[in-house]
Amino acid sequence: MIKDLNVNGMLKNKKLSSKIYRSLFYCFKVLLEYKRKIYEKQLIIVDKFFPSTQKCSKCGNIKTKEDKLTLADRTYKCDCGNIIDRDENAAKNLYLYGLNY
Repeated sequence: MIKDLNVNGMLKNKKLSSKIYRSLFYCFKVLLEYKRKIYEKQLIIVDKFFPSTQKCSKCGNIKTKEDKLTLADRTYKCDCGNIIDRDENAAKNLYLYGLNY
């Protein structure tokens, strides 16, 4: 399972554009598609607008507007008491998405 990314939008960030360009996201996606066909496996591509970093993996609450996490925020804190690393929270949300697919 991979998340579809808005790479063109990410390239507009002048601080990160060279690193994003070198990361070859598109080539990685093409390679996964190729391997999926060879091994007859399923590849789930999560929509780029799925709020994996903004959604609480425990209760499902989604942060909106002024509560939204920025790139500088590294910890996800929810009203339900869930305090977790932002990336770990996103990974759990993507895992749950794949289970319900």
